[in-house]
Amino acid sequence: MPTFVARAPVAINSLGDVPRRAHANEFSTRYWILSLDQAGRRSGGSRMAASQRSWIDSANDPSSDFPLDNLPYGAFKRGGASHLGVAIGDRVLDLHACAVSGLLHELPDNIQSACKKDLLNELMSLGSSAWGLLRNCLTSMLGDRIDESQRSRIAPHLLQQHELEMVLPAAIGSYTDFYTSIHHATRIGNIFRPGSPLLPNYKYIPIGYHGRASSILVSGSPVRRPRGQVKHAGNEPEVAPTNSLDYELEIGAFIGPGNILGQPVPIAESAQHIFGLCLVNDWSARDIQAWECQPLGPFLAKSFSTSISPWIVPMEALAPYRVPLAERAPEDPAPLPYLRSPSSSLDAFDVRLEVFLQSERMRLNDSPPLLLSASNLQELYWSINQMVAHHTSNGCNLQPGDLLATGTISGPANGSEGCLLEKTAFSLPISLPGGEERRFLEDGDTVIFRACANKEGCPRIGFGECRGTIEPSWAP
Repeated sequence: MPTFVARAPVAINSLGDVPRRAHANEFSTRYWILSLDQAGRRSGGSRMAASQRSWIDSANDPSSDFPLDNLPYGAFKRGGASHLGVAIGDRVLDLHACAVSGLLHELPDNIQSACKKDLLNELMSLGSSAWGLLRNCLTSMLGDRIDESQRSRIAPHLLQQHELEMVLPAAIGSYTDFYTSIHHATRIGNIFRPGSPLLPNYKYIPIGYHGRASSILVSGSPVRRPRGQVKHAGNEPEVAPTNSLDYELEIGAFIGPGNILGQPVPIAESAQHIFGLCLVNDWSARDIQAWECQPLGPFLAKSFSTSISPWIVPMEALAPYRVPLAERAPEDPAPLPYLRSPSSSLDAFDVRLEVFLQSERMRLNDSPPLLLSASNLQELYWSINQMVAHHTSNGCNLQPGDLLATGTISGPANGSEGCLLEKTAFSLPISLPGGEERRFLEDGDTVIFRACANKEGCPRIGFGECRGTIEPSWAP
């Protein structure tokens, strides 16, 4: 094993207390001591330079979503059970197998125990100090400075990613969907309230509603076209399959340590409660939504399905891509004190988001998916930290594995719309290869979301894909 520069042990905070076996010296230096360049990365990423290299060749491909600097977490089926894994290049490291085989034996017992669980909730609950210890360990195991004997012990636990069946990465106890993109809110508002698109509360409150956790699906799961009450002008309401099925491009934040009921999370501490980010498609039936949403908001128009990507990107992997939140207009009100972040210059992320569509006919003709739009996570009006602070401001308790979604993310320009309703309401239908047109989704359509952070001098950090194919509605 290589020699690392000696540094003090990682500090333990109250949110993620990591018990030690007896004394720090019992830990192998190859796992919990960082080299100087790695330490710079852990302190916020501002000193990060080029990507670290892995002994797994596919992780060094500049186009890979999953280099050594990413290491996103997920869960997959193996031997009739669910195992936790980390994506590296085109492989997945089986954390359960690593823990059972003793490869993680120098980590604290609670981290080893969490790696043996079938879902990520226990690891999420341990907090950032525990996540940092595990991440350092995995970075050392998968980095190119370990010798052949160590590689031979790890190699049997590296699985081909394309051969695995992914499952939801956590037991999602609660799901909240916000409305944080002012560009999306303005376009949608202009459809229904021309000239006054934003309601008076929008610039004061991170608007949100509680979604349905039980119908969240992992990427690749089919999406059944929902039926519901619809009302067309001049007609009585009827129950029918939706004719206005839409996608919504979002990012989801998985909660790590929760808060005690009755104790809000101060915005200065919000980031400590966020485990990582994933892609979210909040499928929406617009005709059902239009009839049911007054006065309490969407219900059956949203609850039939929500898709998420299988990989959760750690917040530390995104550190080099922290940027200021989009600047507010001079006339906009300042956030109320509980929403004023002391780290506002680092509260957003420069992550490109893309939407692709491939119809059934396109697949049959071997036509590649068509890029419909591209936006950026930094375009939000309200940050993810503000979402956490507002959600808990009344004392509501978040729990490990809860999912908070941003709402549809759109940019200001044409071509950055995060849903079809925005994209086609005031324009011609979308033209697809082969002569097809779309205003809303048809049966057989596949929607694919992709996201990555990428800039010169920093590693590409990808989110993988979030995809779903529309299946016909069931017979009444």
